[in-house]
Amino acid sequence: MVGPGPAPVNRAPAPGPALSRARAYARPMRDPDRILPYGSWPSPISPARVVAGARAAHTPTPDGGDLYLVENRPDEQGRSVLIRRTADGGWEDVTPAETSVRSRVHEYGGRAYAVDGGEIVYSSFADGRLWRIAGRGAPAVPLTAERPLRYADPAFDRTHRRILAIVEDHAESDLRPENAIAAVSLADGAVTFLVRGHDFFSDARPSPDGRRLLWLSWDDPRMPWDGTELWVAEVAADGTLGEPVRIAGGPDEAIVSPAWAPDGSIVYASDRSGWWNLYRHRPGVAGDLPLAPVAAEMADAAWILGDRRHAVDTDGTVVGLVIRDATDRLAVVADGRLREIPIDAAALSGLVVRDGTAWLMAGGPTRMSALLSVDLATGTVTEIRPNGTLPVPAECLSTPRHLAFPSAGGRTAHAWLYPPHLPGLRAPEGERPPLVVLSHGGPTGRARTSLDLSIQALTSRGIAVVDVDYGGSTGYGRDYRRLLDGAWGVVDVEDCVAAATALVEEGRVDPARLAISGGSAGGYTTLCALAFTDRFTAGISAYGIGDLEALALDSHKFEGRYTDRLVGPLPETLATWRERSPIHAVDRISCPVLVLQGEDDKVVPPTQAEAIVAALAARGIPYAYLLFPGEGHGFRRAESRRRAQEAELGFLADIFGFTLAEPVERAPLIRPAR
Repeated sequence: MVGPGPAPVNRAPAPGPALSRARAYARPMRDPDRILPYGSWPSPISPARVVAGARAAHTPTPDGGDLYLVENRPDEQGRSVLIRRTADGGWEDVTPAETSVRSRVHEYGGRAYAVDGGEIVYSSFADGRLWRIAGRGAPAVPLTAERPLRYADPAFDRTHRRILAIVEDHAESDLRPENAIAAVSLADGAVTFLVRGHDFFSDARPSPDGRRLLWLSWDDPRMPWDGTELWVAEVAADGTLGEPVRIAGGPDEAIVSPAWAPDGSIVYASDRSGWWNLYRHRPGVAGDLPLAPVAAEMADAAWILGDRRHAVDTDGTVVGLVIRDATDRLAVVADGRLREIPIDAAALSGLVVRDGTAWLMAGGPTRMSALLSVDLATGTVTEIRPNGTLPVPAECLSTPRHLAFPSAGGRTAHAWLYPPHLPGLRAPEGERPPLVVLSHGGPTGRARTSLDLSIQALTSRGIAVVDVDYGGSTGYGRDYRRLLDGAWGVVDVEDCVAAATALVEEGRVDPARLAISGGSAGGYTTLCALAFTDRFTAGISAYGIGDLEALALDSHKFEGRYTDRLVGPLPETLATWRERSPIHAVDRISCPVLVLQGEDDKVVPPTQAEAIVAALAARGIPYAYLLFPGEGHGFRRAESRRRAQEAELGFLADIFGFTLAEPVERAPLIRPAR
């Protein structure tokens, strides 16, 4: 703890056109226009509507004639529910009331269920056990015993009557659990560890005939987008494994999402060319075949387990999601090329393919995400289930524009610009809008253009938003992704500052009203930007990192050595760690800060937020602090999301001097005496 003691806490309830060629903000308005200052526009997107639009589904899985999804429900304490499409086209809950289908492996989890022939196995968030539903109408019963084990990305192995899963064993340590691939007997729930000896594993998949098993592994300090190894082993009749053989990957080659093809070959994504492209490995054939070389990404950073962006159909057709020009596209691999299938969406995920049909989640900045089916032969796209109803007319939503702009060191950075927009409203002549610069998490993440009502809540009030894909972001190739190696807290900050500076120089935003906001790693970038530059006049940090040394001591295993690559190894670069930690430069912060934190966060513990607010208090810097009981890394509950949204709006209004058109519950701004 830094400073004179605990600070006051408010406990919350339990590439497109270059910037120089970007169009002006103004759109045709209906006459007569109302004239109100930026920030004061009467937005139809209230915090309550932002939360109401947050009930989203993901992870589609077809099973015979059935179709399954996991639906996140903020209004039910943030739980995740397995749902199934009914014969009449409706949807029904499959898992019991109060159950949350979610995994905590790597803390971020990932795919938490598997279904085959009507039989379902899922991970329960409450107890970490695997549960089983034997068939339609059968009750959910525990499959595994109560042990300090966590399971993720389960897969049926019918040949050996078992489930294969990625397992974390927390018996000895919560911070450094043992990771392994395990088999769980469907007969009695017995757990057998099959593969051990590496720090991390993913993608354990049996071949169609059950005679081989593939998986990925990697070791500290690498993350899965730095370098992984693809292994295959023969499976004996009794389910034991033969000697594993490494077939691809290494310390500097990241393999992603290997999948079996019907002919026994393996299709995987590798960044060996500088881009994540697809390759095919055939047993006994030297050299893996590139399937469709392209200067685009056919994989994403593997933050969660079981998230797949390519698939092999039952007839061997390879289908993938491509990140091209910062936008997701669906494509079929044919004759060494990608045949793109047009979809009216910019953000695609959750791809699964079977019998000539692809299912995926698709969204865009002005439409709700929805589950789609795509006929791969005809390209016919059918919307099966939207993630709710658009809460406001689409004309009220701001459409983003991709920007490429100059940053430090002569490099080009990227961002998505959301102009202020509300039909029938304009600001007084000569006024320029406030700007919120968003720095995404990860930091090896990316800005996504699926509908984000929290962004639209700002733009519809007359506040500009720029969502920055700083150097280190995924989606622009390996070289761009590795710009952050040894430069975290520098390159990301420079690019966020460059985005704001470019918009100021274009005369598009008010230089006196510039805020930067981010969560997790984005919160770290936010705090660094406030401490090490004077570009911004306000900051919002959600579960952000202030002290890199403390993070190394308290962080979970998955990211425990991530900072070695981003900053440098310890103890050799300890001085750099301290230089890059905002906690040691709080006296250089000269503007107000809003800090939001989950009380149960295991990724960035509350001690990080407490140290920052104590240091702000000690140095007389205005701040507001909200601590959310029952929340972890990211807010899942409706009341938490609403409270955070209201606090952000109230904070921006107080600091930037505009009057909100509606009352909100503010987080009290503390103005300590220095």
